[in-house]
Amino acid sequence: MEFNVAGRRITQKEVAERAGVAQATVSLVLNGGRDKVAPETADRIEAVIAELGYQPNRFAQALRTSRSHVIACVVPDLTNPFYPSLVVAVQKVVRNAGYEVITIDTEGELANERQVVAAALQGRYDGVVGVFFNLSARDLAPLGKNGVPVVRIEVRRKSGGSLPIDDLFIDNQAAARAVTTHLLGLGHRAIAMVAARGGPQSVRLQGYLDAMAASGAEPIVLEATHFTVEAGSEMADRIVASDRRVTAIIAANDLMAIGVIKSLLRNGLSVPHDISVAGFDDIMASALVTPGLTTVAQFQDRLGARAAEKLLSRLISRETEPAQPEEMPFELVIRASVAPPPDVQN
Repeated sequence: MEFNVAGRRITQKEVAERAGVAQATVSLVLNGGRDKVAPETADRIEAVIAELGYQPNRFAQALRTSRSHVIACVVPDLTNPFYPSLVVAVQKVVRNAGYEVITIDTEGELANERQVVAAALQGRYDGVVGVFFNLSARDLAPLGKNGVPVVRIEVRRKSGGSLPIDDLFIDNQAAARAVTTHLLGLGHRAIAMVAARGGPQSVRLQGYLDAMAASGAEPIVLEATHFTVEAGSEMADRIVASDRRVTAIIAANDLMAIGVIKSLLRNGLSVPHDISVAGFDDIMASALVTPGLTTVAQFQDRLGARAAEKLLSRLISRETEPAQPEEMPFELVIRASVAPPPDVQN
């Protein structure tokens, strides 16, 4: 196969000759089989590829192998800072194996998620990885049956059953319980939860409710329309206007939590002296706002990298065995936005 680089054609055979290996070995490394050759051989091949400026002709390769060498990375909201680092991690892993990534922002809409499935069934993507707010394993079953592996990133434990659908998940219910328990441990009882429809709301809300019930505290739940700064600010405005005593607010993600902080400061309240605030996701901005935001780190870069590794394993081995869900870690990150309630401080 030939490739246009710097005005002339470079062949895979030329790469093989320069590296002192068989052409089949070059092809194996280019198509995700680096671990099947000696590390020094793979390093030598990759050095020659870089030296010659060799670029795989994916269109020609797809015609010959019936593969597109394209992975679809699906996210519900690319403007949410949680997702770009996840996408970048996926890209780094699959590009090293000779695949490109198409990032698809479904806006969390069912119709857009269905379009991804339809495109994959048409052969546009060799595999699909990402977050689906609406489609179930049953909806994704046609992909597995047609040799298109899927890795889902979930907010709770799920299983593809007998299908070759891999699931990574964070125990968001346990994470929400941990945040709420931490605030309760500081002496808070009037703790509000601000959530939005869809996505992780149900499990994060349940973790909050579990912790509140265990302590005998009365839950205070406000539902916003979106997981945005503006929605968080609006919900906090509502809390302030209600004159209801609240000493802490947990937001279902960091964007909403930042909106809550903005609203409280605008209304002349101190964070955390008057009201403590906590969020979810540990996006970059959570450490940069004032005060720094207490939150739950979900290590989205690790999530993306692990999801990509599982997808590549399926692509290389052509394995169609049912998968077992894999739990990924979370960590409670304590920053300055949380303190004991005013009556305990005083």
